[in-house]
Amino acid sequence: MGKAKAKAKQAKGKMKESAGKAMGDRGMQAEGRGEQMAGKAQEAAHDAGERMRKSGR
Repeated sequence: MGKAKAKAKQAKGKMKESAGKAMGDRGMQAEGRGEQMAGKAQEAAHDAGERMRKSGR
């Protein structure tokens, strides 16, 4: 997954968390935080892959 998609997933999660907070829906807030974490993990994996590729491995 590309870095742009990972950032989009983080943004979607942030919006979902904010909407859940506004509506008082703790489940939606938690789901949004989960999406943010998944996006951050995907971004980190992408960055690690790029570093590996650049190092010649």
